[in-house]
Amino acid sequence: MLDLLNDILWGKVLIVLLIAVGIGFTVASRFVQFRYFGRMFRILSASQAFKKDQHGHLSSFQALLLSVAGRVGGGNIAGVAVAITLGGPGAIFWMWMVGLMGMATSYLECTLAQAYKQAEPDGTYRGGPAYYIARGLGTNWKWLAGLYSVLLLLTFGFGFTALQSYAVATSFEDAFGVPVFYSGIGLAMIVGLIIFGGVKRIAKVSEVLVPVMAGGYILIALVVLGMNLERIPDVFMLIVKSAFGLEPAIGGGIGAAIMMGLKRGLFSNEAGLGSAPNVAAVAYVPHPANQGIVQSFSVFIDTLIICSATAFIILLSGVYDPASTSDIGGVALTQASLAEHVGEWGRSFVSIALLLFGFSTILYNYYLGENSINYFTDDNQNLFNGFRVAIIGLVCWGATTDLGTVFAFADVTMGLLAVANLIALIMLIKPGLRIMRDFDNQISAGIEQPIFDAGKFADMNVDPAAWDIEPEDRQPAPAASVLAR
Repeated sequence: MLDLLNDILWGKVLIVLLIAVGIGFTVASRFVQFRYFGRMFRILSASQAFKKDQHGHLSSFQALLLSVAGRVGGGNIAGVAVAITLGGPGAIFWMWMVGLMGMATSYLECTLAQAYKQAEPDGTYRGGPAYYIARGLGTNWKWLAGLYSVLLLLTFGFGFTALQSYAVATSFEDAFGVPVFYSGIGLAMIVGLIIFGGVKRIAKVSEVLVPVMAGGYILIALVVLGMNLERIPDVFMLIVKSAFGLEPAIGGGIGAAIMMGLKRGLFSNEAGLGSAPNVAAVAYVPHPANQGIVQSFSVFIDTLIICSATAFIILLSGVYDPASTSDIGGVALTQASLAEHVGEWGRSFVSIALLLFGFSTILYNYYLGENSINYFTDDNQNLFNGFRVAIIGLVCWGATTDLGTVFAFADVTMGLLAVANLIALIMLIKPGLRIMRDFDNQISAGIEQPIFDAGKFADMNVDPAAWDIEPEDRQPAPAASVLAR
């Protein structure tokens, strides 16, 4: 039954919905992910992105790192290897396409999450698909918001937390001989110390952890590319040809390449899944489009940079052979490939990278679960503390248990999660375009930093308290020249 549901969701329904939202919004927004690609860096380098906020808000930069902490996980190492093994090198091409279109999807969902976020008494914000469904679509659609929150809790709060723990513990055992039980206990203790500090402590940890883990992995990939410069064009052509069935007997053919690229691409960058908007909504920004632009960049980091790094490490090695890789796949394929390039220490490096990726994703998953619970209840600390204890237990259990069935179940719930969110995005494209045009018009008028006036969007049922812009941010910076824009 799980296999049948997976085939229907991933082989048919999601292909249509992802194409409809990704390509549809890309065209309707005049390719917003490319128009504002340079502005992504300007937003992050602006003073409000990096400074310690005197009002206690999370910054745009902190929210970006928190979302990257979640997007960059086992899918970037093991998932890419699985995609290549089952779908051939062509799966990487379709993963790239999912990433490029996913940048527009991520812009839309994260902009909506910001616009419809809800102010909390402690000065923080809550938001995400459940909130923009309930506020944006009205009371008749609150059932969909509730369903989304339940699926989010099951998929990320429970299922993926256990799966990440299993991936980390088994990889550590393979590389260093540490029994999974001890890895699970150690991981659970560290996770517990952080999650009891709430989202602000998670964000602070991510500020340190994400640049180290992502930067280190990209650096080793650049070393591998430097060692194989002359072969890079051949590998690139292999990926493109395989994507269209022009290479014989590689993977499972063009159909498998498309399905694995779609599935693993979405699993990795989560664009359209609605998970990242839960994090994007917590940031304090002057305009919703700011965070939409920044979050589309996180998809680029995840898929176009880090997933590509893993793909080239594998395809530039002699380990991958479509005729004889049936006994090696997943993280073991990535480990063996890197070891061929740099020596046996490469296996340990992959295990450490997977540990850091998995650890950061567990923290991210916890926050998504907390946000889904928060949708149904007010600030119930006993309930949140109970959930935190459950997460610690799941980390221990997941490390020591074969999770094949859990993985299949999580694939189904993730697919349903994506369907619910994508349907909502289709229905909310007009409000998303309206917010984007407000941003565009202010930029065209010479305003360097557009400000969101909630009063002009009262008919959209936004929360005015969430858009109480601090006095020092109300005066836009001097307009840049036309060329600079």
